[in-house]
Amino acid sequence: MRPAQLLFEPPAEEPEEERFFDLESIDDPAELLRRATELTLAFRVAAERAADFQAIAAAQLADTRRFDALSPAEIAARIDWTPDYATRMVEYGQTLIRQQHSGEQH
Repeated sequence: MRPAQLLFEPPAEEPEEERFFDLESIDDPAELLRRATELTLAFRVAAERAADFQAIAAAQLADTRRFDALSPAEIAARIDWTPDYATRMVEYGQTLIRQQHSGEQH
């Protein structure tokens, strides 16, 4: 026995209207400015924090004590950085790691 054949197509769901933190629904310009500024600052802090983690990861990947250590050029190629930027991020990450370790010892 076979399943019955469908004689109609099920209705496609309507795509939801794209919303960005519900900013579209704020009518008061002062409130919109306040909320948009709040989001801007939050995203800026999040981006800076993520960059710190990128730097730490780059420093760990470049650590010559690792048998599979990567050069700054290899790190750069993995994430579309320039080798010069990768070198600076590795150095910054090394600084962050040192700060973490010195903070743990106190």
